[in-house]
Amino acid sequence: MNSKLKSFDIIAVGLMTFALFLGAGNLIFPPALGQMAGTDLAVAIFGFLLTGVGLPLLGLVAAARMNGGLTELTQDLPFKVSVALGLAIYLIIGPFFASPRTAVVAFEMSVKTISDSRAALPIYSVVYFGITLALALFPGKLVDSIGKIITPLLVLVIAAIALGTVFAPQGPLGTPSETLAAPFSHGFKEGYLTMDALGGLAFGIVIITALRDKGVSERRYLTRYTIYAGLIAALGLSLVYISLGYLGATSQLIASDAASGGEIIQIYTNAIYGDAGNIILGLTITLACLSTAVGLMTACGEYFHKTFPQLSYRTYVIIFTVMSGIIANVGLSQLITLSIPVLFFIYPLAIAIIFLCLMRPMFNRPRVVFSCTLLAVLPVSLFEGVKAADASLVTPMIDVYSSLPFHAQGLAWVVPGIAGLLIGFIISHLMRSSEQAEAAAA
Repeated sequence: MNSKLKSFDIIAVGLMTFALFLGAGNLIFPPALGQMAGTDLAVAIFGFLLTGVGLPLLGLVAAARMNGGLTELTQDLPFKVSVALGLAIYLIIGPFFASPRTAVVAFEMSVKTISDSRAALPIYSVVYFGITLALALFPGKLVDSIGKIITPLLVLVIAAIALGTVFAPQGPLGTPSETLAAPFSHGFKEGYLTMDALGGLAFGIVIITALRDKGVSERRYLTRYTIYAGLIAALGLSLVYISLGYLGATSQLIASDAASGGEIIQIYTNAIYGDAGNIILGLTITLACLSTAVGLMTACGEYFHKTFPQLSYRTYVIIFTVMSGIIANVGLSQLITLSIPVLFFIYPLAIAIIFLCLMRPMFNRPRVVFSCTLLAVLPVSLFEGVKAADASLVTPMIDVYSSLPFHAQGLAWVVPGIAGLLIGFIISHLMRSSEQAEAAAA
């Protein structure tokens, strides 16, 4: 079987990867961040790019090096911990939060502008997830259905919005919001809300499966092409985020009262293109969200079938798609509110896993290092999640938390994580030395 791909196919896989990541949060958060940042846009968007682009790319690189998905990425953790973490991540990015959010955002930016009937969202959810299911049932066709058809259309309509923003800005860069005390830190944390670092852990297996269905079998080529796909996706996402951030930063004159990033885009696009702008925007959002929903359902189906093979891949996809359709009817604001504490809890653990997998060749006993690192990160991660849900519950611990380095940037877990890594590294080294001494004595 030929393991090499033509340049066109590599680009198609890269475009598919870009479309998998470019979902609901990717489009609604940058404009809101830009409007708040105003003239501080460059600093704020840099922080956003680190977590919204850098972490997903590193996640894909880690998945490529481990030649698999989350199962391979967490193979050095105790089995029950690995499964629990995998279930949490896939349910978050799947039927509980991310997948339903794609449908609600697509609805609010397209059909809701025409009809606000109470029956509109349920009907839209059925159609939306019906299409999602039809595409997700055949994961081997994702490169053809998304990479070669949907993504080029998506790129065209996003380019129309970006060019309109650059050549017909609706005002100068605005004044930074008084509530934006730390632009970089705010942008960094906003990048969490895209859920793309979790997507990076999950989509690795989707990309590898697509490559295998294209005839790529050798591990080195699977790794290489997955990284190429990640780089193409990272470039595309960066351009989208910067242009949408600039859109938000120049929107204060026409959209200062907008309630969300989606509304900012809607007002701005309508100002540039008139009624045609609503059509362009609705098409963009729908294509972006649909592509992501397909990728999420595919990733969830692959993981659950591999972990619990009692049910087939397609059965899992059907179950999760139906669940997504039901939960989507909760509404966008409620979904975002519910997801924030969960994301603040799970993100530090996911980031730690990414970096541990990238450093894995350095460890004599990866299981020891992984366990020590995650045990050190876990208390801070749990605190972050509870604090985001209800700060009053952790008031007694605020002073301790505030004494940790980088807490203002949402990175209080970094120093404990490094300490845990070093302790694990030392323990594994001592264990190896002890075994070598026993072997020599024998």
